[in-house]
Amino acid sequence: MKNNSRVTKSLKNVKVALVFYFVNLVLQFFYRKIFLDYLGSEVLGLNTTAMNLLQFLNLAELGVGAAVSYSLYKPLAINDYQQINEIVSIQGYLYSKIGVVVFFAGTVLMLFFPVFFSDIKVPLWYAYATFGVLFVSALIGYFLNYQQVLLISDQKEYKLNYVLQGVKAVKVVLQLFSILLFSNGYIWWLFWELMAVFVTVGGIKYILKLEYPWLKTSIYSGKELIKKHPEITSKTKQLIAHKFAGFALNESSQLIIFAFTSLSFIAIYGNYLLVIAGITALLGAVFNSTNAGVGNLVSEGDKDKIFSVFEELFTVRFFLAIVACYCIYKLTPAFITLWVGKKYLLANSNLFLLVLIMFINITRLTVDSFLNAYGLFKDIAAPIIELIINIGLSILLGYFYGFNGVLIGVIISMGLIVLSWKPYFLFKSGFQINLKYYVVMYSKLLLISLLVVFITEYLMSFSKIVSNTSVFQFLLYSSIIVLVFSSILLSFFLLFTKGMRQFFLRFKIYLVK
Repeated sequence: MKNNSRVTKSLKNVKVALVFYFVNLVLQFFYRKIFLDYLGSEVLGLNTTAMNLLQFLNLAELGVGAAVSYSLYKPLAINDYQQINEIVSIQGYLYSKIGVVVFFAGTVLMLFFPVFFSDIKVPLWYAYATFGVLFVSALIGYFLNYQQVLLISDQKEYKLNYVLQGVKAVKVVLQLFSILLFSNGYIWWLFWELMAVFVTVGGIKYILKLEYPWLKTSIYSGKELIKKHPEITSKTKQLIAHKFAGFALNESSQLIIFAFTSLSFIAIYGNYLLVIAGITALLGAVFNSTNAGVGNLVSEGDKDKIFSVFEELFTVRFFLAIVACYCIYKLTPAFITLWVGKKYLLANSNLFLLVLIMFINITRLTVDSFLNAYGLFKDIAAPIIELIINIGLSILLGYFYGFNGVLIGVIISMGLIVLSWKPYFLFKSGFQINLKYYVVMYSKLLLISLLVVFITEYLMSFSKIVSNTSVFQFLLYSSIIVLVFSSILLSFFLLFTKGMRQFFLRFKIYLVK
């Protein structure tokens, strides 16, 4: 019964996440166009900069949310309301402290706005107003919306998305119409941005009251209760290293790429990143919705069932990652040619390495999800070692081989930590079974995928369609290659992998019920 409930909730999370993903994708397409046409690139750039500054400030969260989510899985599974109230109260207390730090840091940051934005062509108050509105939203998240973690941990993220993504969609539509209809459109943009914050708060509070009428939390009691739940503090301390190292890893890689390439190359590289980021976000919308279900499963302690679900999720994610990566490699050059022209194409070797990094980033998330569910954050040396190796090799190889060298440095560091250490750590400390099961499973999936790539390449060699001559030809070629590759790969996975058969059986049972 519990299992069915877990599957049902996960599928609801996936469906709602996908719907809002496509809604926001469409809205963002119009949003960017209208924003640029009516307000200009200066205001859009200001907007982006303000968001990036807030992302940096939000590093102060330091993994508290992840630590609290882990601590909530077991009490939610056994309906221990008192413990749930205590843990959420602790989060409220910790978030209030973080909120104070973020407030002062943001205030100090604003003192330097005249220096940061000395060259902007719009009035300086635009910078203060934009950052201020987004800043208020971030602070409210720390002081008022901290209880939403309960919905996420309880596999009810779809209800949270009704509010978060629903309000966001309405907000964007109102902003677009305001920009189109009013001469002071940016003032209205700020107004709707601020209104959305308060509507979101009210919506979340309403859902929490309906779902958890017994929820009684107190920021003040959280200070005393923190001693009762030391695992939250210890997990948070462990996550600090992961958070900062992850941020530094991403930022350093971008800086090293900038150092060994030109501004014109960066512009070309950015077009490819948009494609990769869009597909990655789509897969994230599907699989991130299952994280709470994994946490709930692990809290039950059935080792055989836990590993069985791991194999199932890993196989399905591997399948989708292979399909996405192969299709991006085959179709992106034609898409770029039709979109912005041949002069914006990267070399095939560049694209191959980018796709390989994308593949590792997608497939790693199943291991990461189970590590989080087990609360296995104590390997603080791993992200630091990955950062050191990444920077060292990227600079060294970038010096000799340019852009490809930087990417190879990233791949080697990911191979050592993401593909090797992380699975070993999970199997040793989480599943407590021999790593050979993972090695065999991964090898089988990879060999099947490579075989299907060769089969598809052979079959497509008979195609007379030229994909980069027109939009119609591109769509026709894309449809054929996606259909051929995914159909053959799915057939092989169903024949030779237990995980894919389990997934289809589970899906069949769900449809029947």
